[in-house]
Amino acid sequence: MAQNYNDTIHKMQTPFEMRAGLPKKEPKMLEDWEQNHVYEQMIKNNEGKPQYILHDGPPYANGNIHMGTALNKIIKDIIIRYKNMSGFQAPYVPGYDTHGLPIELKALSSLGDKKAGVSKLELRQICKEFATEHIGVMNEQFKRLGVQGNFENPYLTLRPEFEARQVEIFGEMAKKGYIYKGMKAVYWCPEDRTALAEAEIEYAEDECDSIYVRFKLTDDPNGVLAKHNIPLDKAWIVIWTTTTWTLPANVATCLNPNLEYAFVKIGDAYHIMARELVESTMKGCHIDEYEVLPETVLGSELELMQYQHPFLDRKGLVILGDHVTLEGGTGCVHTAPGHGVEDFEVCVNHYPQVPVVVPVDDAGRLTAEAGEKFAGLKVWDANKVILEHIKESGHLMGVQHITHQYPHCWRCHHPIIFRATEQWFCSIDAFKEDVYKAIDSVHWQPAWGHDRMAGMVRDRSDWCISRQRVWGVPIPVFYCKKCGKYHITDASIKAVSDLFRKEGSDAWYKYDANDIMPKTEVCECGASDWEKDPDIMDVWFDSGSTWSAVCRERPELHWPVDMYMEGADQFRGWFQSSLLTSVATQGVAPYREVLCHGWVVDAQGKQMHKSAGNGMEPSEIIRDYGADIIRLWVASSDYTVDVRAGKEIFRQLSEAYRKMRNTARFM
Repeated sequence: MAQNYNDTIHKMQTPFEMRAGLPKKEPKMLEDWEQNHVYEQMIKNNEGKPQYILHDGPPYANGNIHMGTALNKIIKDIIIRYKNMSGFQAPYVPGYDTHGLPIELKALSSLGDKKAGVSKLELRQICKEFATEHIGVMNEQFKRLGVQGNFENPYLTLRPEFEARQVEIFGEMAKKGYIYKGMKAVYWCPEDRTALAEAEIEYAEDECDSIYVRFKLTDDPNGVLAKHNIPLDKAWIVIWTTTTWTLPANVATCLNPNLEYAFVKIGDAYHIMARELVESTMKGCHIDEYEVLPETVLGSELELMQYQHPFLDRKGLVILGDHVTLEGGTGCVHTAPGHGVEDFEVCVNHYPQVPVVVPVDDAGRLTAEAGEKFAGLKVWDANKVILEHIKESGHLMGVQHITHQYPHCWRCHHPIIFRATEQWFCSIDAFKEDVYKAIDSVHWQPAWGHDRMAGMVRDRSDWCISRQRVWGVPIPVFYCKKCGKYHITDASIKAVSDLFRKEGSDAWYKYDANDIMPKTEVCECGASDWEKDPDIMDVWFDSGSTWSAVCRERPELHWPVDMYMEGADQFRGWFQSSLLTSVATQGVAPYREVLCHGWVVDAQGKQMHKSAGNGMEPSEIIRDYGADIIRLWVASSDYTVDVRAGKEIFRQLSEAYRKMRNTARFM
């Protein structure tokens, strides 16, 4: 008996058995699953049972999977397997996000010098090739992790039937009055020359000069200066800004009507600023000798004063706004409606007295409207040149070099600007109360997901859904050539949807507008000669349409789905865009439950980056230990928080796996 036991232990401890040989064994197991159609048999055997639909959030089809993707797919696979083994039929349809800027830039790069002469239709064909080349690779990588699903027929956002459904969602939202075109200051990426949505913004630390600038007052319509015996030709108003390049767009200075403003005498000149910010302003300007007059005035008393722009032949107006606070600066806010969201909103009430000036082109270069001295400069280069100019002219009061959090484009990682342009928007406020009700109806895991989503929706401004690019689903809108008004009707939307379902969205670039638009459609001005909108939809509108374009399109699925499950970043991404489009068109959430997982970090809890040398690829773990070790890592982790991954962690898991396997074999 003892001898038999020792022989068994000896056999178990050969190197091959100690390692369990997973890297060699697993491919044969996967091949066996595929040949015997194990996934298909499982789904077939569960026919007639209640359905459970975990809807796959589409990863971007642009390269190899990483540890975060592996975590995500394995959690989904475990849930799907569990449901299929516990009285449900749970099909799994993987999907891929296939439109967007990274693919378009890749396609343009491949053209080299030829890109200037390429047509939109030709560029889209190249984009399509780039988008689809990775799908097969990623499919195989997911299957290598042991993930089971309908990989033979995944959903793709570039497929004609998907694009047709997306157009229908746009049309339904437009019909309800939720879609509109207007001019607003939006996030703009000068590098990629397109508008961006909030979900496409990331914050990073940037160094910049924060400057205090004084504007010379020229008009005192309320007689405030005279009342305090201050000569108009000696009076200035002081602003503070961290974006020197926006000074050419200054048309107003905004004060809080209820704050107290002081007159600060420096030499023989008087400077207006918030009373409570005088000390910090003087310190920031390195000014030691000054006198604060005892009398103060409310911001409301200074309304409609005028001042001379520091270097342009333009007068600025003093206006009022509740967004002005005492958190920093001078309490007098430099206002450039062409380059700020709050600036734009506060100036709308004063149009045309306060015009919207946008002296920056789509590449982020100052135009002639900024002044001959600065025209042609990139905004970041213009900062130093403008700073030097106002220093020489006597308008600069002080400079502080600071490091602050600044918005960047999450695709190219370059800093963005705010730029007022005409864009298509979705009015969130128009149905926000319905969104709150939908959020309440969803089961959130972890529970804090409820408040996080509600808070993000509460703070959200209108969704900018248009992009000035080529690779995506076109904005399905026609314009009357005679009067210029845009035209969206049930008939026009149906015509575009039917065309896309038949030929795909390339047809938008293939046919003339009059060939697409039904002959029965007539503009309110009486004309019927049309042109097409040149923009495409935000890719978040693409992925935010999957609940309809996939789950209502495929007979094996249903809607609302039982679960969405992605990482925490999708509260501002896919979770939210899906929620908004579903509530806007159907009045309910697209999901019954949302499960959120954390990030994959290194063994010390730091974010993984190849440049930092702490990156790790699933292929490395599979090569050394096998995919089952990655699955064990996922199964043994609390994935609702950040999950640590490192070589030592996987070595220890491999040991644990060996013990479990050998114990099972011995038993």
